[in-house]
Amino acid sequence: MKCFISIILLTFALSAKDLQDGEYFIQQSWAQEKNYQRSYLVQVPVESSKKKKPVFIFLHGNGGKAAAAMKNFMRSERLLKDHFIMVFPQGYKASWNIVSERAKSNDLVFVESIIKDLQKYDNVDATHFSIMGNSNGAALVNQIAIETQMACIKNYISAVSPLNGYQYDGKNFKKRGHDNNYREVAKPLKGIRLLNISGTQDGLVPYEGGDSKRIPAKDGKLPFVAAEESIFIWAKAMGYTGDKLEKGERLNKKVERFSYLNGDLIHYKVDGGHGAGGSIGDALLLEFLLGESVR
Repeated sequence: MKCFISIILLTFALSAKDLQDGEYFIQQSWAQEKNYQRSYLVQVPVESSKKKKPVFIFLHGNGGKAAAAMKNFMRSERLLKDHFIMVFPQGYKASWNIVSERAKSNDLVFVESIIKDLQKYDNVDATHFSIMGNSNGAALVNQIAIETQMACIKNYISAVSPLNGYQYDGKNFKKRGHDNNYREVAKPLKGIRLLNISGTQDGLVPYEGGDSKRIPAKDGKLPFVAAEESIFIWAKAMGYTGDKLEKGERLNKKVERFSYLNGDLIHYKVDGGHGAGGSIGDALLLEFLLGESVR
């Protein structure tokens, strides 16, 4: 089923209805395109009751495809598909615009537009959205968490991408801005929950911070905040006043967990590379997603 939806307030339907499996579209214009139909895929739980379902949005990595991401994610993270309406947007030119990607689109607006359209459906819990991204998609997750004013986004999960040096300059969070100049200070909404997964052997995103050896950014390479420092920065932004955790809770031989604010801010330190996100099973993801802030 194809359903064309415009962010310029074209009316989709006068009567309320349930969201169904299928491909949907957001119309968007920017320097590279005019009135471009940007797609996202939807899968609704098979055993769907009359109860409204929360929404889980997954953002693929650079070079990825929404269809492949949906196939792989639904196979590997099976517990999630019974609890959430699953949504898989497609990045323009298979990328998300952060600093020097092929896409120059406003992907914050794209994701927010998807959320606004989904909120119109009867079987969607309009108050509860979660967003997860992998690699380049995780960078967009960070940017959404930094900039959005949509309180309905409750949970953020960033796999193998902590804050980069443009998003946080050492003192302040920064808005992407026009032409990715990152000049304006941003103040993230209070009360968000964020989980990060990073690998200590990642060859693209250095766990201890510093410039990536391979990811370009303007005239150089993309700098990153150290993974453990990144989650500490987020924890402080959400109200944490204690010291930075120097050691996490050992879960197994490969995974260590750093938890702030009663589990609202979590970092998983994985003995692994750029595929570290796969080391965290769906049970731990679901535990985080179903948890509610106790603050």
